[in-house]
Formats: sequence, C-alpha cells, structure tokens
Amino acid sequence: MKMSEPIGQSATVLRGALRVNEPMARHVSWRAGGVAVRAYVPADSADLAAFLATLPKAEPVCFVGLGSNLLVRDGGFRGTVVLMHSPHGAMRLEGDWIYAEPSVACPKVARFAARHGFEGAEFLAGVPGTAGGALAMNAGCYGSETWDVVAKVSTISRGGTVGERAPADFEWGYRRVELRGSKLGEEEWFLAAWFRFRPGDEKRARKRIKELLAQRIATQPLELPNAGSVFRNPPGDHAARLIEACELKGYAIGGARISEKHANFIVNPKGKARAGDIEALIGYARNAVRQRFGVELVPEVRIVGDSA
Repeated sequence: MKMSEPIGQSATVLRGALRVNEPMARHVSWRAGGVAVRAYVPADSADLAAFLATLPKAEPVCFVGLGSNLLVRDGGFRGTVVLMHSPHGAMRLEGDWIYAEPSVACPKVARFAARHGFEGAEFLAGVPGTAGGALAMNAGCYGSETWDVVAKVSTISRGGTVGERAPADFEWGYRRVELRGSKLGEEEWFLAAWFRFRPGDEKRARKRIKELLAQRIATQPLELPNAGSVFRNPPGDHAARLIEACELKGYAIGGARISEKHANFIVNPKGKARAGDIEALIGYARNAVRQRFGVELVPEVRIVGDSA
C-alpha cells in the first residue's frame, strides 16, 4: 500500500458538523432505529482525517452513506457515526478511469460513465447506495458487481492516514469485501475509487440504464421505505423464492412487513416500524426458510447498535 503522512492532524479547529444524539432513522432508508451518541459530517477529506485522529482507539466508528444497507438497533449506537453522503461529492474523468468520492450515489456514476462514452457501469443505476457503500459490500445486480470494475481505491485509517490500495490488497466475493492485514470498516474506510469501464456507445448505455431502472421499478417496492435485498441469494437459488414459498409475503411484525411485491424486501409502509420489528422479521424469515428447506439465509444488511 502506498501511504502518505496523516493529513489535517495539525488542524486545531474541525470544520465539519458534530451532532450529539443524532436520530439514525433520518439517515437509513428503512426510516427506523435509534440514535447515535455522536454523528459527524466532514467538510472534506482533510477535515475527516483530522476528526478521525481525535477519536480514542477504542471508539466504535460507523461510516454511513445513503443508509440503504444498514439497521441501527433501537438502543442506539454507542459510538461515532460518520455521515458520508453528499450531493456535492466529486466525480471526474481521469484518463480512461472515472474517479468518484464515496459520497457519490451509484446511479450518478452510471449516468456519468454513459455520458462519457463508457459501457459496463449500467448496473450501478440499480444499486440504491453510494460508491463507498458499494465498495464496502461489493454491491451488484443484473449479473455485475462493483469490484469487477475497480481499478484502485483511496482509503483512510483511524489515525487519519490516507493512501492508495490496489484490488490485490483485497479479497472479495458475493456481497463481501475483506482487506488483507486490516479490518475494513473498523480500522480503515474507503475515501475514493477509480473505476475502469470499457469504451462503448453512449446511446446504448443510456438505453440499458433505462431498461434496468424500469425493471427495478416493476419488481421492487421502491415507493415504501426499505433497505434493498435483505438476504444474499444462496448458491443456485434466490432468497425471494424461498421466502415466498414459505408463504411469508405480507407477513408483518409490528410496523415492519415482508413486501408483497418482492419477498426479499422488508418495508416500513407507515414509517412506524421499530428497528426491533425489522430485526425480528429478519429472524422469522430466516427461521422459516431453515425449517422448511434446510437453507441458512445470510443477511446482506448490516445491523449495529444495542437493543432497546
């Protein structure tokens, strides 16, 4: 890994916004969950580095983009949340690569790539999160995955040190990414990515994006608060098929419900679900599938914090 010196540590004044007891329901797409003891919105990368350098080594830290793959338990998160989503995140063309900061929404990357004559980014239009979140979980859909198109990344450590890493520094697979020699999401986080797409036709790419978005609208409950696919697909099967075969479409616990439109989605239709309702429904569906089919469903969503 090519590392630089810590940036911003000499700064005596942080320029970002620090919030105390921040309701995380505002920042996760399920619109449910407890509060974070602290939440920080960095002004830029240098400010983020300076802020991380101030935290105790044992401080739990959670980076959050669009919160589309996250559930914060009702008891809240006893640590610091770094809120990374920003509509002003940088994205630009650098030679044959596309540079994107982690705060950039994935659909923006897809459209930017098409506009600049690239193909292979269209699947990102169907990823309901940021570039940072897509990197952290190897998000994908329609047969493509994020790490298929990563050329290199920039990361930041707990101490505020920024450096570049190559794909060879990581191990990844279906909805998982691991960093050799460091704990991704605990000691190191993504700060930027350079994506490599193939040269192509803009009109064809835009057409494909429209087709994928239409398919997503037709098959997923996008009109209701949800977190995307709740479970990974087991080898050779689909989680939605297994849950539907257990006749769980429409099944509800508290304010949370398994979608009638797509059985691998849990929705919060009236915005009154507690995180505990959602987690209980996740467990209920897992148990039902295990008992009927002997298949252990693995959640895609990350669950953090304390129970109420």
